[in-house]
Amino acid sequence: MTTQTFTNIGVEERLTERLAEFGILTPSPVQESAIPAVLEGRDVLAQSQTGTGKTLAYLLPVLQRIDPERKVMQSLILAPTQELAMQILRESQRYAEGTGIEVQALIGGAAIGRQVERLKKHPQLVIGTPGRVRELLSIRKLKLHETRMLVIDEVDQLFQLGGAGDVDQILKASLRDRQLLFLSATVTDEIRSLAAREMKDPVEIGIKPEQRTSATLEHLYFVCEQRDKIDLVRRIVRTYDEPKVLVFVNQIDSIGEVEAKLNYVGLNAGALYGDADKTARSLTLRRFREGEYRVLVASDVAARGLDIEQLGMVIHLDPATDSENYVHRAGRTGRMGRKGLSISVVSPQETFIIRKFARELGISFGLRGLTGGRITAPKEESRPYRREVKPLRDSEPENRGSRGEGGRRGLAGGGGETENHRRAEAGRGTPKSRPSTARKAGAKAAAAKPAGERKLDRHRERKNKGAPKWLKNKPPRD
Repeated sequence: MTTQTFTNIGVEERLTERLAEFGILTPSPVQESAIPAVLEGRDVLAQSQTGTGKTLAYLLPVLQRIDPERKVMQSLILAPTQELAMQILRESQRYAEGTGIEVQALIGGAAIGRQVERLKKHPQLVIGTPGRVRELLSIRKLKLHETRMLVIDEVDQLFQLGGAGDVDQILKASLRDRQLLFLSATVTDEIRSLAAREMKDPVEIGIKPEQRTSATLEHLYFVCEQRDKIDLVRRIVRTYDEPKVLVFVNQIDSIGEVEAKLNYVGLNAGALYGDADKTARSLTLRRFREGEYRVLVASDVAARGLDIEQLGMVIHLDPATDSENYVHRAGRTGRMGRKGLSISVVSPQETFIIRKFARELGISFGLRGLTGGRITAPKEESRPYRREVKPLRDSEPENRGSRGEGGRRGLAGGGGETENHRRAEAGRGTPKSRPSTARKAGAKAAAAKPAGERKLDRHRERKNKGAPKWLKNKPPRD
């Protein structure tokens, strides 16, 4: 099979030269399929694993179809999170350098007044989050009457975050004959329904839809008690010695606690909060990219779609909520053919989640352990985890006595002495039977006393209740 080049699939020379400067010489399968269709003006519904180059699959033809001479917004790209929108902005500025194309971001959390002021420069390409774009449309500070291309990246995540209403309003405000592109790692029935309603004869692109994760990604899991997870993460990071590690947690409220604990055990960690302001999130990401932070603790929403260079490991401190979520988490590493490692840290009660993901995604998870600072591969148990039930301790002295003393007598004096010993033990009764026998004998003796003495004994017992044993047993005075 002949290897395609960007020039062969229709990318302009100025863009191919820019790609070569960053070491990108050949298109990925999704780029090879999507770029010609987008350049032809077709609507596209593209599904491909995370980390396969979907951003360039739409960004290159978008930049190529923009006319720098026309000072109007010609293309709009929507992303579900601020971080992904800013990442797309950086990629757009990188490849649009020297072309005269003005790029602007419209994201929530930033000053809306400043964004409105920048819109007066008439950017040709706008990247934004649905909420902020809809807000600017509602106050008539943004118009889509000249926008010919509309791209929705990570469309499945956008629907999960409740952005479907914003997307509907944006689509209604756009031109009827605009070109529409949907890109995602997963395509749900809801997405297909929207595509059927809004797209005209779309080109569907599925790059190995049955393969949900990258083939260069290795999936492992470690088992420990819940209280030991932080220490295990510390040992994993130091044993594998990865320069950058992304740690996922499920609860936003626990991100700060996990960050503090990782810093306490000696790992330089930062936290990426979904509800933090734009400045704080951008600063945290920049420090992580530049290596100031070795570990980044993040929630699923905040890290969705992130592409961090040299990110070789993703650790799931809390198991992903479902298999779709796991696909997007693990897709932060092992991107564009590079090797990556996805490690889940689970308690014994959470191991069923790993088996569920393996079954639903068609991938295998390797069980690993840490012994003496080395990674080991213990044998996986076929049965689910169960707590071990220990025998009762009361029977142990009796068993030890019968095995030890009786056994030695049998060796020294023959079988007859051993048999006599057993009979003697049986005659005396077991330790458990003695109290009951004593109580029965005491009851018979009490019944044999006259009624007056029995009444006196009961009165004495009530009077002496709670007294020391030596005082109770003291004989009465004459």
